Amino acid sequence: MTNAKELSEITTGTTLFWFRRDLRLTDNAGLYRALSQQEKVLPLFIFDTEILDKLTDKKDRRVQFIHQTLQSLKSELEKLGTSLLVWYGNPVDFFSIIRPKAVYANHDYEPYAQHRDEQVKAILEAKKATFNTFKDQVIFEKGEVLKDDGSPYTVFTPYSKKWKAKLNAFYQKSYPTEKYFTHFQKQSPLYMPSLDDMGFEPTAIAFPDRKIKLNIIDHYHETRDYPAVEGTSKLSVHLRFGTVSIRQLTSIALQRNGTWLNELIWREFYHMILCSGQTGYPIVDAGMRELNETGYMHNRVRMIVASFLTKHLLIDWRWGEAYFAKKLLDYDLAANNGGWQWAAGSGCDAAPYFRVFNPQLQTDKFDAEHQYIKKWVPEFGTPSYAKPIVDHALARDRVLTAYKKALQPA
Repeated sequence: MTNAKELSEITTGTTLFWFRRDLRLTDNAGLYRALSQQEKVLPLFIFDTEILDKLTDKKDRRVQFIHQTLQSLKSELEKLGTSLLVWYGNPVDFFSIIRPKAVYANHDYEPYAQHRDEQVKAILEAKKATFNTFKDQVIFEKGEVLKDDGSPYTVFTPYSKKWKAKLNAFYQKSYPTEKYFTHFQKQSPLYMPSLDDMGFEPTAIAFPDRKIKLNIIDHYHETRDYPAVEGTSKLSVHLRFGTVSIRQLTSIALQRNGTWLNELIWREFYHMILCSGQTGYPIVDAGMRELNETGYMHNRVRMIVASFLTKHLLIDWRWGEAYFAKKLLDYDLAANNGGWQWAAGSGCDAAPYFRVFNPQLQTDKFDAEHQYIKKWVPEFGTPSYAKPIVDHALARDRVLTAYKKALQPA
């Protein structure tokens, strides 16, 4: 592990590019900005103990995937005459130790990440260093695709139409980082902690490679629903950790398959409406923030969130199940699928379709003093808290109408 003295020698006066959910050298917005505007750029990755210490399974596949990816990234960088500084610890502690010239990164939208970045920015500004972040993991951020009255969409189809209408060549343009690779700081290879150093163990799992299989994309609309067929791209883990560029995938989808493009748009729709815990329904927002920060969500809140997604927002339960599968530390395939189908009113022993949880009544019954809500939504009750993105009564009427229509005999 690099000690504090070595760390100071390596980073003083240097521009750092902090990799997070963007583990690639090509078409990387923040890295491009750092390299094109600065010299002596040193790449950095932090294994955040605020996150890792909460992982009880020491054979965590996500940690292994990141570690393997970083090994490859480090090798690429060393061929360019630089290296990757990998730190294991609390990011706030790390930035308290060093004195860089500037730090560049890409936006991270999860609640913990946003709080962490605010702390890091304050530390750096106190040292007269700048902290610069950029949009990279989505085409459009949550405030960029809105209704004409400025409110967010809660139904996918009109959102996707506005998304497509707004898309132009500018949003698909690649960032040519390769032009400025000579601006990396010359650096001999640096030590990278092993999984064992961090208390984790390798698994035997083989991760899908990040090769974009054009033949699968071409036939995606025909094969995606058949589990026995290799009919999906298997790029979700690469999108999650940014080993592929969303701009590249969007450009390919536009040329080759509209159904696959819709899958990418669904990802951004879901980012916008629910994943950051900004729905304006406190019990739902508290649950999502707890999940994003800790990898856990209380069982009662899981039902409320699942009902909200499927009934209030009319979103396919499979999207919620997939998000929970990525985030839950206690993820169980059978239980997760069963729970989501129950909430959606489908599957074995399902809740009747006309059961639509009222988030306010659920709050009054199970969190009347708002102790849970206030823990995860500190701005609750203040003017800065989000307004509800959908009216409960209208949403209830809408879903009942939709279900009744779907259940009518053909």
